[in-house]
Amino acid sequence: MKDPSVGNTPRHPQPPRSGIEDELELEEHGEEEVLTASQWRLMWWRFRRHKVALWSMWLLGLLYAMAAFCEFLAPYPLQHGNVAYGYAPPQVIRFVSEEGIHVRPFVYALEGTRHPVTMRKLYFENREERLPIRFFHRGEAYRFWGIWGTDIHLFGVETGTIHLLGADSMGRDLFSRILYGTRISLTIGLVGVTLSFVLGLTMGAISGFFGGWIDNVIQRLIEVIQSFPSIPLWMALAAALPGTWSPIQIYLGITVVLSFIGWTGLARQVRGKILALREEDFATAAILSGATSTRVMYRHLLPSFMSHIIVSLTLAVPSMILAETALSFLGLGLRSPVTSWGVLLTEAQNVQAVAVQPWLLTPVIFVIITVLAFNFMGDGLRDAADPYSR
Repeated sequence: MKDPSVGNTPRHPQPPRSGIEDELELEEHGEEEVLTASQWRLMWWRFRRHKVALWSMWLLGLLYAMAAFCEFLAPYPLQHGNVAYGYAPPQVIRFVSEEGIHVRPFVYALEGTRHPVTMRKLYFENREERLPIRFFHRGEAYRFWGIWGTDIHLFGVETGTIHLLGADSMGRDLFSRILYGTRISLTIGLVGVTLSFVLGLTMGAISGFFGGWIDNVIQRLIEVIQSFPSIPLWMALAAALPGTWSPIQIYLGITVVLSFIGWTGLARQVRGKILALREEDFATAAILSGATSTRVMYRHLLPSFMSHIIVSLTLAVPSMILAETALSFLGLGLRSPVTSWGVLLTEAQNVQAVAVQPWLLTPVIFVIITVLAFNFMGDGLRDAADPYSR
């Protein structure tokens, strides 16, 4: 009798399937495409299934777009103010009035009066004066990125004021200043992490690859830096910056200070990875083939765990942003006329002012949202960094 198994055996046995391949089938990727996909492509397929991380990435993209186009998005230039509207409350965008539904959004005009006892200015909406919001409105002139002069804003009003998030003590629009502060607070995180990346990657690779007395010197330096309390060390280094420096010099100085503190953790991680990989066959083969130590480190060892480094950098950005915010809040970081979220929060140091004008704490909301978005995106990247595991 003929064996029933004869003729049913596949001519090309398929390799065992891993957990990631089973998951990718749910995304309707062909098996051949899965087997030939690069590690970065597999990481992207897994990352986009992490919905919270994916939405966090889009949110961060929106925040950086706001930072790039803050001059256009803000209804007022950075230093525009009217003391007559000091501590003006937020104005609500409306579509419905006592007259009915309106096609164009509007805000009611603000009018102020003095309290007879405390002399504090009180504001109320004048329901008889509607201020239609005009898009691509021609307002005060500004220079986009400091290069092109224009007066077109995304929105604005012809007369009166529009303060979506209220105003500060000098009558400056808080929404506009938060947009301008977004550029400083977000870029200082990227620039600081970039400097930390270069320094930590270089010191960690040298320490792990060469070992010996070089490794001892670098590790003792890292231990000395990490032994100092972070906040007092930041304060000491930031206070050492000359008071005569320009705002740009202070910005660069604070960035360097934050980078000087933040590179030690990455250097330790890179050193551990290098120690584990330098004895592998591919590293030994590169050395025997005549490759220099620099080429072995930067062309063979570091790329083998670059996904782990990217995840570490993503999680380091919010630490940089929080550090800058804390220094500026304490008056030791960026100072006016430079505007960041930390600088804006200096007006919220007075508890009494916050109790009366709670909108002064609005920059905290942007800080929290940004830090959470970076952390969620970092979690998604960390889960996707090893795409061949279940």
